[in-house]
Amino acid sequence: MEKQVSAPVIYETPYTDLATYDLEEKVRQEIGEENVEYITDYPTVYIIQDDRLKKRSKYKVYVGETNDIIQRTNEHLIKDSKNEIYWDNFRNSKTSLMYVIGHEHFNKSLTLDIENKIMQYLSCVPNVEKIHNKRTNAQKKYYTSNEMSLIFTKIWKKLHEKNQNLFISEQEIVNSAIFKASPFHSLTKEQEKAQTAILELVDKAIAKKQSGQLILVRGEAGSGKTVLMSSLFYNLAKRAKDVHLLVNHNEQLTVYKTIASKLDLEKKKDEVVAKPTSFINKHSPKQKVDVILVDEAHLLLTQGKQSYRGKNQLIDLLDRAKVVIAVFDDKQILTREQIWQEDILQTLGNDYPVQEFTLMNQMRMNANEATIDWLRTMIDDGTIKTLPKDDKYDLRVFDDPAKMHQAIVEKNQEQAGLSRMVATFDWEYNTNAKGELSYVQIGDWKLPWNLQLKDPNSNKEDSWAEQAITINEVGSTYTIQGFDLNYAGVILGPSVTYRDGKIVFDPAKSANKKATQRRSIITKEGSQMISFGPELLKHELNVLLTRGVKGLYLYAVDEQLQKELMKKVKNN
Repeated sequence: MEKQVSAPVIYETPYTDLATYDLEEKVRQEIGEENVEYITDYPTVYIIQDDRLKKRSKYKVYVGETNDIIQRTNEHLIKDSKNEIYWDNFRNSKTSLMYVIGHEHFNKSLTLDIENKIMQYLSCVPNVEKIHNKRTNAQKKYYTSNEMSLIFTKIWKKLHEKNQNLFISEQEIVNSAIFKASPFHSLTKEQEKAQTAILELVDKAIAKKQSGQLILVRGEAGSGKTVLMSSLFYNLAKRAKDVHLLVNHNEQLTVYKTIASKLDLEKKKDEVVAKPTSFINKHSPKQKVDVILVDEAHLLLTQGKQSYRGKNQLIDLLDRAKVVIAVFDDKQILTREQIWQEDILQTLGNDYPVQEFTLMNQMRMNANEATIDWLRTMIDDGTIKTLPKDDKYDLRVFDDPAKMHQAIVEKNQEQAGLSRMVATFDWEYNTNAKGELSYVQIGDWKLPWNLQLKDPNSNKEDSWAEQAITINEVGSTYTIQGFDLNYAGVILGPSVTYRDGKIVFDPAKSANKKATQRRSIITKEGSQMISFGPELLKHELNVLLTRGVKGLYLYAVDEQLQKELMKKVKNN
């Protein structure tokens, strides 16, 4: 039985010099005598918002918490408005409002948690341009901590009733790509322990004026690497470090740029969030930055190409920073240009100090351990066992891609988005330059293939899976890597076969030339052209099968693989 908690009290007032004048009486008249003490005597959380750009419906906000709302508001109005331009703007705007939130169970820890959660939610709202508070206050256990989520949901629903443009639905927020990468998530003990140790290493390296310190954070898909990286980025930026966040994935780059912009972490003369090649080309080793964070570091190039003329991007970054923090999962390397020779990380230790951390917990998939083991056995060993029963996770095999697509459409409607079709890169892809679409086609069924459909009404900040039009498109590993889906419908194309009791990858049937073409590797015998096709196609499978948070739907083109999956997976 769900625990019951009382409703929050929310008092709304224009944010002016008279905001706190005769506050008790105004609260008494507007929301009742019984609620006065929750606003004036209890700890409160408050939100100040300004939508002076009303035609664009864009907001600038401040979120805070206090034990004395009258005193704190007067400090903002009198003292802070003299020192910070945004406080002066709030004070002088004719459209700024303040929401004061109270609750009978509020204490210091709970209000800090609520403040943190509101900042997390508002950072995901497309209409919010800036959040000026730079704190993260996620708390650990405390009295009433078990009530936090229930109280917060009631608060957000009440705020949503007051302003649906600013306080959008909770479902929209939790489905957003920005929410997944938010620095305001509560860290697990494993993540928190790693973050504390990493921040200490950074402080020591900078204090000792070291350079080239490499901190490697390992973890498989869904182990919480992105949340840890985002938290580190935010904490280091708050400490006024010269910090840069680099990522090779286009869609993830957009997410981090949006976060940096909304939380006011950007610099005037230099990009805080960029691609590795862009950063390397703009920065000289002679002027080292404090910290470089590299998300999805397994996507760094280990050979030159058109825009990158070096030999190894990680080494180039180490030469340009005092500390490099790199998130790494060698099972997500997807192209020949990203292949790491077996001994390269070991040999790095000869020239640069290296510290490693490993995240072990699986956090993405809401599945039991037996289901996770079933998937890992299929991916890592190529063996398909009988799927154990799991009431938490919806894993099915379909005998028709059209039926699977229809099921994904239905789940997308039920879950308010974020369910999509994806496939191994086994169909030719055109850039749509002449308006001709590429398709994933199986028999008479087909859907557009990978970033072809354009929706003029979509927000430019939206990732592929957040755009409504892409429900009728099939994405690839390059589209979805680094992102979560609620339900993933995965088509295993002709390159994924089943022979003699094992999954076997056939590079000849893949359209992914970046994975199947050979590359030059330096060995003891000299330079050799080596194919990494089967290994990289295995990584492709790993990325696709670990996207679904609530469910995974499968269809295989290869008849023997499809037959084996149907045999071993009994649909509920």
